[in-house]
Amino acid sequence: MRSRDLWQALSARRYLLSAWPWRATAYLVTGAVAGAATLVGLAVALVVGGVLTVVLVGLPLLVLTALAGIPLARLERQRLRLIDRAPAPARPVRQPPATGPWPWLITRLRERATWRELGHALLFALVLWPLDALAVALALGVPLHLAGTPLVMATAGGGEEAKVLKQWTVTTWPAASGVAALGLLLLALGGYALGLAAGVRAELARVLVGAPGEGDPEARVGELTRSRARLVDAFEAERRRIERDLHDGAQQRLVALTMALGLARLDAPPGPLADQLAKAHGEAGRALEELRELIHGIHPKVLADYGLPAAVADAADRSAVPVDVALELPGRLPRAVEAAAYFVVCEALANVGRHSGADRAEVTGGHRDGRLLLHVRDDGRGGADAAAGSGLTGLADRVSVLDGRLSLSSPPGGPTLLSVEIPCEWTERFA
Repeated sequence: MRSRDLWQALSARRYLLSAWPWRATAYLVTGAVAGAATLVGLAVALVVGGVLTVVLVGLPLLVLTALAGIPLARLERQRLRLIDRAPAPARPVRQPPATGPWPWLITRLRERATWRELGHALLFALVLWPLDALAVALALGVPLHLAGTPLVMATAGGGEEAKVLKQWTVTTWPAASGVAALGLLLLALGGYALGLAAGVRAELARVLVGAPGEGDPEARVGELTRSRARLVDAFEAERRRIERDLHDGAQQRLVALTMALGLARLDAPPGPLADQLAKAHGEAGRALEELRELIHGIHPKVLADYGLPAAVADAADRSAVPVDVALELPGRLPRAVEAAAYFVVCEALANVGRHSGADRAEVTGGHRDGRLLLHVRDDGRGGADAAAGSGLTGLADRVSVLDGRLSLSSPPGGPTLLSVEIPCEWTERFA
């Protein structure tokens, strides 16, 4: 998004009589002051941090220096209001997975926007503010000095001579008046030059510290990523709602029906009616078991209440093949991640029981370097193919929605190893 107000003002006839030349000058002057202060602050922080690194005290200071671009970018977005009334929104960033300074620090250090803003701070401190100061000096300082030549000649020169830019000497009043007229003309041109310089400077600032425009490919990718995450969260919330409704509604009614049929069966005399009640009682019991299996498949309660390790252990207990579980997770992960990982494990163990001919399987994993790692291994015959209708393609798509990756290694003769990596952070730690 361009600085529309300033560009539109530059094309208007009354530009020099408006407030825009003053606003452009204020933008460049404040940029020069802020840039000089940023240069001094960064230099002091780097020197002090480097010196104190030998005693490890300087390491936190150096880390905080890497975040110096965040407040400077916020200041730059506010300064942009001087030449463009439209606000410059910040680039979207992820929310920390938990409250507290440490999760916030880790999240910000992993954000691309943080390093982009740090790059802007370095460019601002080393290159941009001297250009701002030079633009103001050339477009405003030089014309004002020329326009004041008669005043200088009358005061400092005793009415006989005056130095122009410390290069030329004016000795007559007509010459001094001509220089003053030239200064006024250059001052008018300098007003336009300041507007152009401020506009170009603002465009660069918007690229570095502002959110990308609606047509920007990066904006589209970011919005697609955020919408995909929202869809995943909504999908998991709907699954939990369906599971809760079935558990608290239909299942309870089936339990009541089964009990009523059981009591009626006890009160009924032997005969055809008792036989029909017994049959109905058995059918209700089987329907209740199938409903419980369905509820467990939609979203197991153990996963919602106790987390991924307990849910994987429960799936291992129900597996047709003996399964060893070594999953070390000291906390809860995002619900969408837990659900995806759980169903990957369930599908993998189901495939082991149906197709592998394995005698034993194992599920291992943990959380390292901001990623959930899961490995499902069996000692079966191997030769598994994810594209052969095993259901793993759908699981790979589900993992990829979370920016994860699913890989399968299953040479003929075995063993088969299914690996899953999903980037995520803790939502809470176990006590």
